[in-house]
Order: sequence, then C-alpha cells, then structure tokens
Amino acid sequence: MHILIIGAAGMVGRKLTSALISAGQVGGKSIDKLTLADVVAPDAPEGFAGSVDTVAADLSSPGTAEQLIAGRPDLIFHLAAIVSGEAEADFEKGYRINFDGTRYLLEAIRQAGAGEAYVPRLIFTSSIAVFGAPFPEAIGDEFFNTPLTSYGTQKAICELLLNDYSRKGFVDGIGIRLPTITVRPGKPNLAASGFFSNILREPLSGKEAVLPVSKDVRHWFASPRAAIGFLLHAAEMDSSKLGWRRTISAPGLSATVGEEIEALRRVAGDEIVALIKEVPDPTIIGIVDGWPRNFDTQRAAALGFRAESSMDEIIRIHIEDELDGKIGG
Repeated sequence: MHILIIGAAGMVGRKLTSALISAGQVGGKSIDKLTLADVVAPDAPEGFAGSVDTVAADLSSPGTAEQLIAGRPDLIFHLAAIVSGEAEADFEKGYRINFDGTRYLLEAIRQAGAGEAYVPRLIFTSSIAVFGAPFPEAIGDEFFNTPLTSYGTQKAICELLLNDYSRKGFVDGIGIRLPTITVRPGKPNLAASGFFSNILREPLSGKEAVLPVSKDVRHWFASPRAAIGFLLHAAEMDSSKLGWRRTISAPGLSATVGEEIEALRRVAGDEIVALIKEVPDPTIIGIVDGWPRNFDTQRAAALGFRAESSMDEIIRIHIEDELDGKIGG
C-alpha cells in the first residue's frame, strides 16, 4: 500500500506518520511506500523498512497535486491548511491554501482516474468551525452549516466538494470535523484557538501563559492521540456506512476554560495554575464567541470513533506523550 500524507510536517502529520509506521499496515494491507509532503519537506521518518519520499510542495500551486498523485497512492491524508486566525487575517491566502489546494487535489484525482480504475480513499480534516451561532445546547448530526469565519467557510466548501466527488465515484472521501486538538505540543501558533492548549502546555513546562478570554468560555476538545485514532479509523472503516454524508463530527469533550484550569490544578497543582495570566483580547474573544461549544456525536460513535471523556485524561496524555511523565520543565 502506498500512502500520501499532505501536511506531513505538522504536528498531526508527524504523529500520524509514526502511528502508521508502528502499525505497518492499514486494513490488513502492508504499507510499502510513504510519500510525505508539506510546504517544507518533512524529515524522513525512522524505523520504516519501505520506500519513503519527502517532498516540499505547495498544494495550492497549479500542477503540484498532479505531481503528488503521480505514483497513484492508495490512501491520501489531506491535513494541509492554514489555521483559523491566519485565514481570517489574510482572506486571499486562506482561500488559496484551504480551498484552492483541496479543489486542485480532487481534480487531479478525477483526471488521473479518467478512463482508468483509480479511486483512492481520501481522508480530509475539516473543522467544527463549519458551524456558526446561534447554537443548540449540543450540536447534533442534523445541524446546518453556517460558518461565521472565513476558515469555517473554506472548510464547509471543501466538505461539499468531497461529497460531490465521492458521489460521482471519483474518490472514496471521508471528512472528519476535528475538535480543537488539546494539548498541542510545540510552540504557540497563529490559530485563534491556540490559547486552549497554551494555558495547559506552557505552565506544565514551567512557563507563563496568557488567557485571552473569560473562564466561562466553553469549547469542544480532543487530544492529539484521539485525533490520530480518528484518522486511522477512517482509513480502515467501511465508507459505505456514511451514505452520501461523507463528513462526520468527531467525538470529543465539552469543557469550559475554567474546567480546563481546574483539571490542570488537580493534575499538576496550584503553583502550575498560578502561571496563567488573564489578558483579554477583543479580537480573539470575537472569533471564539462564534464557535461551537458542545456536540451530540451519536453518528460518529455508531461508526466506531472514540475520544477522551475527561479533561484530566487529556492533560495526562500530554504529560505522558510529550513530557516523559514530568511536570515543570
């Protein structure tokens, strides 16, 4: 099996690559080739006996998608995107990267399959930002998409494209609306949601963190470990069970910022929590006010997707996976 990961240099891409190498197979088929692509060439992974190509590629550049699928990968993970805050600040860049890149990829797959039997499975990472207020207490599987950000709009458009290209038989697409992935390792990024991770990750490493919103803000979370589980399950599942609604809202955990902080207190203590400083940011407050807070993910659960059930568990996963079980840097 040949697997292409677009966005392989990012946090989720790196963790997904490691998980695939560790498993050595998908759905009972051995992985013999990996193509890892990102705007900066990903590092070559260790411990993989098969063939690996690492590629610096901008999916939004005409012709790049055709080059990436020239080797006819059987399974494609499309993780590449610019994050919410950047997409909102730079309108043209957001549409070029998040929309045009996906459209080019789908068109390249369609053209490659013209007259030939080539219908790869494509796993697309969407976002809960496709939903906009006003919200019910919990967003169910029938709730409509009315995004209130450019990023959410770009993801919603791509969900429709994924549906249509799958309906026409050009691709076997599965979209996953990821919760906000917490705790993200590494340094703070330009995502408007970044503070949800920052207020946990930085104090756990002995650093101060800024909280730009009030503690009563509620949001929808899952760990990086759960996100990789979603992607691997989507790669192996019977996609016919999706019908023609090809994108699912992944399961997660609804919690307030205050509940995040209290979980951090239980796991790490008062001294760690004291490193969080409240500095309101009107721009971030305005963006976050339009985001979903809670979901009823019965469809995803019935399809076999699983996530954490407590913020304490999410924090402990970060300590175990990223800090070698140690707190405080």
